[in-house]
Amino acid sequence: MQQFKVEIPDEEYWRKQVKCQYACPVNTDARGYVRAIARGDFESAYLIARGPNPLASICGRVCGAPCEAACRRSEIDAAVSIRALKRFVTERHGAESFTTETLKPIDMLRRVFADRKSRACVGGEELTAIGDGNNDDLRKPTVGKKVAIIGSGPAGLACAHDLALLGYQPVVFEMESVPAGMLAVGIPAYRLPRDLIRAEVEVIRALGVEFVCNTQVGKDISLAQLRADHEATVIAVGAKRSRKIPLPGGEGPGVLGGVEFLRDVSLDNRGPESTLGQLGERILVIGGGNVAYDVSRTVIRQVGYDVSRSVLRQTNVREVHLCCLESIDEMPADDVEIIEGYEEGVLLHASLGPIEIVRDDDGKLTGMRFKRCLNVFDAAGRFAPQFDESDVTTIDVDTVIWSVGQQADLSLIDKDSGIELTERGLIKCDDDTVRTSAKDVFVSGDVAYGPRLLIDAVASGKKCARTIHAYLSGERPEVGYDLVHLNIPDFKRERDYEKIPRTEIPTAAASQRKTSQSSVVESGFDQTQAMTEASRCLDCGVNTIFDSERCILCGGCADVCPELCLKLVSCDRLTGEPEFSELLSERYADVDLSEMSAIIKDEDKCIRCALCEQRCPVDAITMERLNFGAQWSCSPC
Repeated sequence: MQQFKVEIPDEEYWRKQVKCQYACPVNTDARGYVRAIARGDFESAYLIARGPNPLASICGRVCGAPCEAACRRSEIDAAVSIRALKRFVTERHGAESFTTETLKPIDMLRRVFADRKSRACVGGEELTAIGDGNNDDLRKPTVGKKVAIIGSGPAGLACAHDLALLGYQPVVFEMESVPAGMLAVGIPAYRLPRDLIRAEVEVIRALGVEFVCNTQVGKDISLAQLRADHEATVIAVGAKRSRKIPLPGGEGPGVLGGVEFLRDVSLDNRGPESTLGQLGERILVIGGGNVAYDVSRTVIRQVGYDVSRSVLRQTNVREVHLCCLESIDEMPADDVEIIEGYEEGVLLHASLGPIEIVRDDDGKLTGMRFKRCLNVFDAAGRFAPQFDESDVTTIDVDTVIWSVGQQADLSLIDKDSGIELTERGLIKCDDDTVRTSAKDVFVSGDVAYGPRLLIDAVASGKKCARTIHAYLSGERPEVGYDLVHLNIPDFKRERDYEKIPRTEIPTAAASQRKTSQSSVVESGFDQTQAMTEASRCLDCGVNTIFDSERCILCGGCADVCPELCLKLVSCDRLTGEPEFSELLSERYADVDLSEMSAIIKDEDKCIRCALCEQRCPVDAITMERLNFGAQWSCSPC
């Protein structure tokens, strides 16, 4: 007899049902802003998206979108295009929609604060929940303590933003000539326009954050001096150096780092040490991730291809090859990167492991030798590549660009700093507080935990800001949730919403987007496309709530369910955690469970169509919207 494992719904259970929000590192209510778009309320959609995320406009272009990966709609056909919908509303109401000569960015932030209480699901990462009474004009520091932030990437920007809202005076030190770190020098302009980055930074600057560019800590100013001038210091330098695999022939001309190449392109660096002057006619990129495709596609634009792929394959014409250990199915790069790279002329060679870089008698790079990779991972999923040593391939190239990982430059830390490093050369820090062995120094972003998604860096920066607030104020912010379900009378959905296919994001033709580094690939949704795509959202914040006192166990709800997610079963077929067994025994003490019935629901299959509610003859089922808000309190550290 089939058994069914059931779970007693608690607060965490209901929050997990909103999979997109639960998967987001900053707890963005993606379902909330997607449904607002579906009903045409675009400004509210923006305010929901911006509340917990100071880089919402940037994330609308380049976020790794863990929300989409978690989207329940993918169980039917394909996930809702959440990131593209965020871009749709940020273009209309975000930082990029204002001019920097006005105070409108500040007005926008005030609106975000004022609108918080009207929103259904405010997550614990939304600082407006504790900051809206702290700093009324949003620009005047109320605490008067200065915090140094080394690095202006997403972690540094998010940390500075939240510290400013908490009343501190953040000063951000950036080694490059422009702020935003790898956002500005590591992500190609065809994916992330530079005007948008500047607009996002200007909003943060308008809060009173100071940016000091062209200043490398450890060279232009010492870490010790920085710590002496500030009450706390954050190291958020990111992973800005390329990793290289040591191979025979690997030292010498013609071997470049992918991160360094992207930086030189972004800053148009054509000095004597620039990688731009070292590109040859036939370029080979090593790596299978998104950054490898960023490098490959940037090379194509840099050398000025303006011919079709068929011509690219002719003799003596520039070529860009990409080789990786993984098979096409295993490559970590997003599918869209692989497809668009193919359209633009990237020649992919999968399942190849590098052996050596080939040079002629004069030391000139002439090619790279590979062996066939049979498996990248072992049965336990661990990285343990296996090769066919007899299957060797040589690709004739004159330039090799490594894109197999990144690492941080920690040369700013000297031996007298009191900051301990791990055996791997990383900064040792407490996972919960992100504090280093030096009590006034904290870490954030990739330097704290290694390269992850952009949105992970934003979450890390926000976490770091709260930790610093606890350190400097002596009070630790803590969050709880006030969770309720509100009945929705006459709940209805868009016609045939469950049949609407995913709307593909419009893109420019390959021939057009290869013309320059700044020719944006994705053109984004228009209003009709956005509202259509948003209507595909299953609205997972709405739940079917059953009143057991009214239910007559007729089974009508199970009969009418189009997804077969409801079942009427005997109670002896139910299993669960000890708490469930205790509940069952308390309610049905001395009763034969095989004679008792229960309705169980598979939440993953439910599409919130409300047919069960409409079918119920005794109104035992209601459609109710989950509402929760972060309730902050502070306790002594």
